[in-house]
Amino acid sequence: MEKVIKRAEVIGPAGNLRSLKAAVSAGADAVYLGFRDATNARNFEGLNFSDKELAEGIDLIRKEGRKFFVAINTFPQLGEYKTWYKAVDRAAALGADAVIIANLGILRYAREKYPDINLHLSTQASASNYESINFYATHFGIRRVVLPRVLTIDEIKALKAHTDVEIEVFALGGLCINIEGRCYLSSYVTGASTNTEGACSPSRFVRFKSGENGSMSISLNNVLLNRLSADESSPYPTCCKGRYLMPDGTIAYAFEEPESLNILEILPGLVEAGVSAFKIEDRQRTGAYVSAMTGVMREALDTYYESPASYSVSPEWMKKTLSSFEGSKETVGSYLVK
Repeated sequence: MEKVIKRAEVIGPAGNLRSLKAAVSAGADAVYLGFRDATNARNFEGLNFSDKELAEGIDLIRKEGRKFFVAINTFPQLGEYKTWYKAVDRAAALGADAVIIANLGILRYAREKYPDINLHLSTQASASNYESINFYATHFGIRRVVLPRVLTIDEIKALKAHTDVEIEVFALGGLCINIEGRCYLSSYVTGASTNTEGACSPSRFVRFKSGENGSMSISLNNVLLNRLSADESSPYPTCCKGRYLMPDGTIAYAFEEPESLNILEILPGLVEAGVSAFKIEDRQRTGAYVSAMTGVMREALDTYYESPASYSVSPEWMKKTLSSFEGSKETVGSYLVK
């Protein structure tokens, strides 16, 4: 009997109902979403779902035969853990196809209270070797790990040879270089921690100020991150993507230039390394962005499976990604070389 090969999935971002619908319409196998509280690492003002919107979204997902994953991927502090427990309870009650968790205590709660629940290990857990991944599998029964964006394809292949846990990787969108969101820059500047409050550079601290000749200054809690000329654009204002005065007097990106991840050129290598799912970043982006990126990823993956040997990247895919990304450049990140 011919062996049935399980195809890798396309996982779309659903920051709101419009984006959820866009991801499903564009061909996502599953969407990932979070609740409107600090249990979710994209806890931005105006993002995520009301109860009514979530019910409508889940109804659509079920009608279309797709899946939804709930991200409970931040870290509770002393005395606050019950909010995270309630988020797990809510995800289970909603029938989530998977719950994405980072914290050990929350993983334990989820596994003990819901023995059959499908648990995915969040990239926030920073599990980047098979010993770590197998530890989570042994003690908490995780079935999938979302890898941090620090491994090469060869390392992913070697890792997969030593674990039965499914591998999910980031494919398109934002590129976080700071320990996959476990970063202290936002907390240092604003006092609001990404790891506990769920938002990097919360919008309440962001200020835009118009200048001469169409210029604009962007600050975060009175710390100047960037000064743009009329013909320049900027990604969402985070400390790591700011331009600063360097010791030699020049102004430059001290941490990283605004680049966006794009793995289309190396997709075959990632599939052949054992990747089970390709995740599109940026739940805070628009429905139009989600539609475009999900559609490109869907088409690219389908093209690969139709004829792996003749796979090539369509210029139209690259045109769509570059025009939609927040960065002015595209990168394959660490997937080829660190």
